[in-house]
Amino acid sequence: MKISKVSVDAKNLEQLLSMSQQSGDFATNTLSFTQPPLKISYYKTLIDGKLLQQHFMSALQNHNEIELQRLEDIRAFLPIDGIEITDKIDVIQSKLLKGHAIVQWNELDPTCALVPLASKDGIRKTNETENEFSILGPKVGFVEDLDTNLHLLRSQMNVPNLIAKELMIGSISKSKVMILYLDGVTNNENIAKVEKRLSAIDMDVIFDTLLLDQLIADNSLSPFPLFIATERRDRVIYSLLLGQVAIISEGSPYFVTGPSTLFDFFVSPEDYYLPWVLGSFFRAIRIFGVIFSLFASAMYVAITTYHYEVIPRDLLVRLIYSRQNVPFPPVLEVMVLETTVEFLREAGARLPSRIGQTLGVVGGIILGTAAVEAALTSNILIIIVSLSALASFVTPIYKMSSTIRFLRFPIILLADFWGSVGIFFGVGFLLVHITRLRSLGYPYTVPMYPLRLKDFSDSFVRSSLQITNMRPSYLKPVSNIRYRPKKVNKKSDFNEE
Repeated sequence: MKISKVSVDAKNLEQLLSMSQQSGDFATNTLSFTQPPLKISYYKTLIDGKLLQQHFMSALQNHNEIELQRLEDIRAFLPIDGIEITDKIDVIQSKLLKGHAIVQWNELDPTCALVPLASKDGIRKTNETENEFSILGPKVGFVEDLDTNLHLLRSQMNVPNLIAKELMIGSISKSKVMILYLDGVTNNENIAKVEKRLSAIDMDVIFDTLLLDQLIADNSLSPFPLFIATERRDRVIYSLLLGQVAIISEGSPYFVTGPSTLFDFFVSPEDYYLPWVLGSFFRAIRIFGVIFSLFASAMYVAITTYHYEVIPRDLLVRLIYSRQNVPFPPVLEVMVLETTVEFLREAGARLPSRIGQTLGVVGGIILGTAAVEAALTSNILIIIVSLSALASFVTPIYKMSSTIRFLRFPIILLADFWGSVGIFFGVGFLLVHITRLRSLGYPYTVPMYPLRLKDFSDSFVRSSLQITNMRPSYLKPVSNIRYRPKKVNKKSDFNEE
């Protein structure tokens, strides 16, 4: 079996132009109003026509009888930054396919000028967060333009030690990937790991940053996400301040940050916009909701199949009455209802927003009512599955929510085989699995295991800002202190006299 790359790199400028001229959207013009005449080549679908006319053609035409002594003189006549003079064919090919125009002094000379005229048509104009909505705090999210995303970060992080390293990944897409970190804060070992793993990637097209997440993960077989994927600016900035590394690819509105822990997926930016008591309460609600969503349906199967004796008598009577006409065993009843909920969820996500919302509400009510009236399921199970579905949405990160939805099914099967013992087996397997996971080589369950008592201040609960001024020790940051809080002095402005 022959293995060949789809991409073909030109060996010289003449071959590159010859291959490009086979496309109908490639144009070559000669500028006769310059001495000597310049030859300009570009892809019409990649450049901005207004930039070409206003900043290139008009700029040259406004100077009568332009005489160029050398190709570098073109920079004096064009009001465009980033003009590059080179004879390297790999650079010329890459820039041409990214929206640059090739300007030739002499067709026999391999040296040419690369003028940036890239178009930004088709890029989303609004940058509100769509999948990580919050009531409090800024609504600023990222878009599919890399320069815009970097602008959003630097507009709030006004420090020169915010470093952005550039890599080119993808044999066909030649996607620009940026590694961001705070110099003097982030551990150099973490930066080197990320750069090494990204440089080792051999893919044809990088569609999104989320694809890079899978390619650099320590364990690609685990259903648990090992990096935070976010479209919120405040979450990325918070990660950088802690000493984590952020990654983004052009054409993607998502940043990937790491190394991450299991507790990072239950942290919401709203926790820090509320008083610490409220933030801790809602974070605990999220963790409890995920546990309930994971085990509620499995507990129903285990109890109704093996452990009727643990149900109080009054509740047992109602449960027997609810299930007396159901012809299916509890596991089949649960699996059918859970699968139906997943059908509704997927259909609602794929349809337009208004239709999807209507389908989720109306479809759920109709199907639930019809299933009970047809004696296909019990009323109690409808309540349990509905609460489980609601609880799975409390996770701020969608990828973790999807993981919880998936894990419910094998735990339900274990509960059907061995009852509560099967659930304990499932819990034990999950604990062993997550304790073995690593994110950029760091334990996934820290600070719980390995135990880091100092890092518990921002894990299960969100402590006061007087306490959370230290960066997590497991990240091994160069600088441990984020800020130095002053002692709070209680003052009263009320004058009793």
